[in-house]
Amino acid sequence: MEGSMKEVLKLLVQKRWPFRIHATYNESISRDLDVIEQVNKETPLNGLVWFFDHAETISEDNMKRIKALGGGIAIQHRMAFQGESFIHRYGKKAALAAPPVKKMLEMGLPVGLGTDGTRVATYNPWISLYWVTTGKTVGGTQVMAKENTVDRKTALELYTYRGYDLIKEQNKGKIAKDYFADLIILDKDYFTVSDEEVKSIVSKLTIVDGKVVY
Repeated sequence: MEGSMKEVLKLLVQKRWPFRIHATYNESISRDLDVIEQVNKETPLNGLVWFFDHAETISEDNMKRIKALGGGIAIQHRMAFQGESFIHRYGKKAALAAPPVKKMLEMGLPVGLGTDGTRVATYNPWISLYWVTTGKTVGGTQVMAKENTVDRKTALELYTYRGYDLIKEQNKGKIAKDYFADLIILDKDYFTVSDEEVKSIVSKLTIVDGKVVY
């Protein structure tokens, strides 16, 4: 794998083409980072956009390596659907910070939150926001430790403008001067409803690119 991957990454870096790597487990991420570090020594990344997707079991050491290389991490709410299965296979302890999103943020890594829909999860953003703020699966199992969850404001930021940090675009995702932003009006107040009600929030009005689309 390493030899093949190195040739691909060398070409991408030489052409200044952004790349993202899908990796769930820390063991895979370690091997990927070995290659990225080798390529960086020969052809420096120099701010090229790149990041990992998923990274449920990533270690703190590997997060430090990603930061040193100027990368980021895109996380998804797969554990909202696979949490029970993950615990069955790897144990409760391994699931307490899978992925360790709070640690990523404390370390200053660029992080974006999304879904892995529609292949292994729903594209519904409210399920994703429910999971990352409560640590619970859609079945109600507490998978992520509560101390490893994030507050609702942080979760919403990760789902909107902070995701653009991954691709180094700083003028999207906020309703602010000189920003591009789509807009929704919701049927419930995301910041005040109960945890369980977050899952059922819907849009009453959706504006995309300045036009009402729903």
